[in-house]
Amino acid sequence: MTPTARAEQLREPLRQALAALESALLPGRDFDPAKADHTWRVAASDYATIALIWPSLGRLRSSAPGTRLALLNKHPVSLAADLESGRLDLALHTRDEAPPKLRQRSLIHERYVLAARHDHPDFVQPVSLTRFCELEHAVMSPNGGGFAGSTDQALAAQGLSRRVVLSAPHFGSLVSALVCSDLVAVVPERLVRAQPTLVVQEPPLSISGFEMLMLWPERLHRDPAHMWLRELMALAID
Repeated sequence: MTPTARAEQLREPLRQALAALESALLPGRDFDPAKADHTWRVAASDYATIALIWPSLGRLRSSAPGTRLALLNKHPVSLAADLESGRLDLALHTRDEAPPKLRQRSLIHERYVLAARHDHPDFVQPVSLTRFCELEHAVMSPNGGGFAGSTDQALAAQGLSRRVVLSAPHFGSLVSALVCSDLVAVVPERLVRAQPTLVVQEPPLSISGFEMLMLWPERLHRDPAHMWLRELMALAID
């Protein structure tokens, strides 16, 4: 028998409803991480990977050695659908772009600092606003090729601008550029506070930070394995 078009349309909603019902009815199912063989699929940017995933990786490997972790770079537009369909188990994202109707948990409130290599000849303490605008800056552009961001908006509000000479698609590559050049950058604090080759200071103007969330679908809210993973990741973040 061939399913009708209507039956095909109902297949996924029914599957999700049954999964949610199962999770609700069986909240006490045992989960032994030492025996688990899950493959966790987590959407995370390079910032989220460095600041949020890496701190929990050691504990994940020691507690659940039979599991695997797949880190995926997903566009915010597809997060909800990927989580609901099972293509993703968890997502880490900023609050301002988080899809609605997903379960969420706040992980950190991040702030920005000004960073440069430790022997930068012009990185005096503190850098004045005038000097800040004169220094050569690097920025992270997630979509590639952008040379402005929230720092430039804050400067423009004061009728100022800075010299942005490098645009990198990831924070990781941007930080590497600071180590081998005289560039400076306004970056999230957690990326650079443990970097021995870099020094940081407060920017000479106010720059709004951001909040990072953990996001997951209703179908996994009471899943014991998923609950364990969420708690492990949250506890690993300082």
